[in-house]
Amino acid sequence: MFTKAYIPYGGYYSTPFSRWQGSLQGENAITLGAQTSKRWIESKGWDPKMFDYVILGVTIGQPKIFYGGPWSAALIGAEDSPGVLISQACSTSTTGVYQASMAIENGFCENVYNLFTDRCSNGPHSIWPNPGGPGGQVVSEDWVMEHFNLDPWGGTAMIQTAENVSAMAGVTREECDAVALRRYEQYTDSLKDDRAFQKRYMFPVEVKISKKKTITLDADEGITKSTKEGLAGLRPVLPGGVHTFGAQTHPADGNCAIVVTGREKAKSLSTQPAIEIQVISYGYSRVKKAHMAMAPVPAAQMALNKAGLSVGEMKVIKTHNPFSANDIYMANEMKIDVNGFNNYGSSMVFGHPQAPTAGRCIIEGIEEAVMLGGGYVMFTGCAAGDTGAALILKVG
Repeated sequence: MFTKAYIPYGGYYSTPFSRWQGSLQGENAITLGAQTSKRWIESKGWDPKMFDYVILGVTIGQPKIFYGGPWSAALIGAEDSPGVLISQACSTSTTGVYQASMAIENGFCENVYNLFTDRCSNGPHSIWPNPGGPGGQVVSEDWVMEHFNLDPWGGTAMIQTAENVSAMAGVTREECDAVALRRYEQYTDSLKDDRAFQKRYMFPVEVKISKKKTITLDADEGITKSTKEGLAGLRPVLPGGVHTFGAQTHPADGNCAIVVTGREKAKSLSTQPAIEIQVISYGYSRVKKAHMAMAPVPAAQMALNKAGLSVGEMKVIKTHNPFSANDIYMANEMKIDVNGFNNYGSSMVFGHPQAPTAGRCIIEGIEEAVMLGGGYVMFTGCAAGDTGAALILKVG
């Protein structure tokens, strides 16, 4: 449990998420994330040299990733600050905020900048030496599609893990479709009043097309409209399964950032100093092989236990839900209403760039809690390898 780690109100942003092979497909995620962060920091009137440490979260290889941590720190203007690269699949943002909070709690750092960025589009294709192969034939690896489709330990595609949990827990096709429709409806709430909710935290991303042309992406790209009839008409992705393409997430591109600091510094950086956002606790999990969709539950329960809180005390709950089964299983296990969380959006609808996905969900949770007058925010989500991570914040 943390007592000293705070997030300034407004000390975070998320870009819109771009559809796979969309507007951001040609950009190096590290440089694009750093350039976006630099523009955002400038818009706040901040001196980037105030950040004594930078955490860069990336899960898909990018050019020059070897230098990613210190390189991104220099690119945002914190050239005297060290940077570290972390990668924990879909839990990257959660773990980054946790690592930053530990550094603040222990007094090792005073002001940590977390930058989470990924590009699923045009993922790298690696070739590995294979001296023992016929004629030295190489071994190749597709960083995106192969990782979606095969966990080397679990031996299955990610969607199969959701189908395994569905079969074990008795989740039906009708339930999956109903949750998918509800999540789409919740996302459309964030678009009301000229996207008033999204504009509370969303920062546009700029892409230079040529010396004379720059495009600006200021809203999510690639959202698919869902209807009850449309969902019912889709075929299952796997034969006999309960998930269609409408009941799962989609790969995307984007970045986000979250500042973690001490209480007084958070007040000085906050756009509304009366609003305090405290990092309370963290939880993690690993469930049985090839049952990834179960993982958010024990991670959430650990975070709750560390904080001495119950799920009933959470004002806002957000999840990374790549499959409908994630939320259905969690709702049943934790005795909560499956329709009552993930207000204003979730990764099932706006997409999954991996490293920044949880960060955007956490940011949305903070903003929802502020709108509700404060309270506890819980984020939890699964990650590759049948793991999960959760975070509890207090908005006061």
